[in-house]
Amino acid sequence: MKKILFSLLIFLSCQTFAQQAYETVNAIHYYSDVINKQDSYTDAQCVLDLYYPRGVKDFATIIWFHGGGLTGGHREIPQQLMDKGYAVVGVGYRFSPKVKAPAYIEDAAAATAWVFQHIQEYGGSSRLIFLSGHSAGGYLDMMITLDKHYLKKYNIDANAVAGLIPFSGQCITHFTVRQERGMAATQPVIDTLAPLYFVRKDAPPMLLITGDRNLELYGRYEENAYMHRMLLLNGSTTTTLYELQGYDHGGMPAGAYPLLLKEVDKRVKEIRGSNK
Repeated sequence: MKKILFSLLIFLSCQTFAQQAYETVNAIHYYSDVINKQDSYTDAQCVLDLYYPRGVKDFATIIWFHGGGLTGGHREIPQQLMDKGYAVVGVGYRFSPKVKAPAYIEDAAAATAWVFQHIQEYGGSSRLIFLSGHSAGGYLDMMITLDKHYLKKYNIDANAVAGLIPFSGQCITHFTVRQERGMAATQPVIDTLAPLYFVRKDAPPMLLITGDRNLELYGRYEENAYMHRMLLLNGSTTTTLYELQGYDHGGMPAGAYPLLLKEVDKRVKEIRGSNK
């Protein structure tokens, strides 16, 4: 009888989680009306979609920046992150060549600032905001977190980011930024538009994930491996690197989503536990 009751409780709890109601608010402008009215392209591109669990308090939020080489793509809320108990924010941003660096980085910072400033209105916690994204999205994650000046503009300490989980993010100066300068994609550069330039001991916890080094785009695994090594040499104790064997650049998110969710779950428990 006890076994039957225990199984029933487990079943009911799973059903409750599966039936959790979610709501999506589309096309929220994260710049002010004054800025949007000055430029129709900014008005069209600089919006975000918010997917969140309705009626839940202090939920965690994953901000997701899509890939596309900083030249294309569209904002998205990955299905693999839905119905997991978290809010997900899909961010749109401007593209090269219509804008040049650092405009799209500034967009990422503005969208992240909007989440910090407004997520509590929907029931979320500003202490539990995570950044993730694939490829160019991973690059944006790292730039606005490691170079603290982007979020400082909004009076936000980048160290308030609960965790950083870029998928195959470019750690040197992005190849599109180099192309804007007339350089080849195979000419490596590390300058103030490279996440690597800003490695520091006190960076938020980072989970770097790439595809197979022999199948990845350019030297994406090696860049992340060097980022990992330099963070460790600077004294970071909260950085981890995963290489997904057998996955190429475009396919690696399939193997990375479960790692992202596991990392978010772990960090949420750590943060909540430290604040008891």
